[in-house]
Amino acid sequence: MTSPFEELANLDKLIHEPARLALLTALSACESADFTALGRLTGLSDGNLSVQLSKLEEAGLVEMQKQFVGKKPNTRIQISAKGLEAVQRHWDQLNAIRKNAEAWEDDASGK
Repeated sequence: MTSPFEELANLDKLIHEPARLALLTALSACESADFTALGRLTGLSDGNLSVQLSKLEEAGLVEMQKQFVGKKPNTRIQISAKGLEAVQRHWDQLNAIRKNAEAWEDDASGK
């Protein structure tokens, strides 16, 4: 049996990175969001947000649609079915690791 600390090392690093996890978690709670709203919600700079969304798009976890609203460019982002599955699996893994850590702590202390 692996320790919870070893399990942490096996998490999907693409998703586990804090900015990407925040983006996927936010997008999993809504139909779609625009670039500006995601930036405000996550506190990411435009440059960092753009880089992180590009990585998620390359992996097929989000879909982006660029359009014009009036004369202003607007990018809408939504999580893909693959992204929704991946972020849910990630949170399930984190919850399981937390439970294992609690059991490990009890075992280590002799409870």
